[in-house]
Amino acid sequence: MDLNSFLLETEYVDYRSSIIVGKAAELFTESMSETEKARIAYAFVRDEIPHSFDCDASVITAKASDVLKYQTGICHAKANLLAALLRSQGIPAGFCFQHITLADDDSLGYCVHAFNAVWVENRWIKLDARGNTKGINARFSLAEPVLAFKNRPEYDEYFWKGIFSRPHPASMEMLERARDLQDIIEQIPDTLA
Repeated sequence: MDLNSFLLETEYVDYRSSIIVGKAAELFTESMSETEKARIAYAFVRDEIPHSFDCDASVITAKASDVLKYQTGICHAKANLLAALLRSQGIPAGFCFQHITLADDDSLGYCVHAFNAVWVENRWIKLDARGNTKGINARFSLAEPVLAFKNRPEYDEYFWKGIFSRPHPASMEMLERARDLQDIIEQIPDTLA
C-alpha cells in the first residue's frame, strides 16, 4: 500500500508551520512509538481544542495551524490538526466522512462529519477528535473504532467508503467563506459529491 499521499503537507494540513512544529516538540519525544504519538495527539486535539459549537467560537478555522492558534475548530478543522500533528512525525493520517443529522433527528437536515484514519501497527485505525460533550464519548481504540456518532439508519446516517488523503474540498471552501457559526449551519455540505 502506498501511504505517501497520507504524509503530504497541504494547504490545510500545514505541518511545517512554526506553530505546528512547536506543538509537536511539546507533545512528542523521539523515543515514543507511533502508537504513543497517535494516542497523545488524539487526546490533545479531542480534549484541549474545543469544537467551535461547544465553545460558541467567534472565529472560524480551517487550516491546522489556525486551529492551533485560535484553539477551536469544527470536526473538519480538528481533523486537519490531528493529521498535521501526526504527519509531522511521519505517521500517515487520512480523512473519513460520515453523513449525519444536524439535530437529534432529521428536522434540520444533514451534514458531512469528518474524522481521521491513522496508520499505526501496520493497519488503519479510525479516530474521531470532534470532542466529547453531551453524551459523546469518542475514544482512542486500536480495536473497533469508538467514534463520536453512531449511524442511525432510520435517519439515513452512514459512512462514506474509503480513506481520503485530503480534507473534503467543499467543507474547506465553506469554512473559508464562513463569517460565523450560523454560516456553518446554513452552508455546511451534506454530501461528498
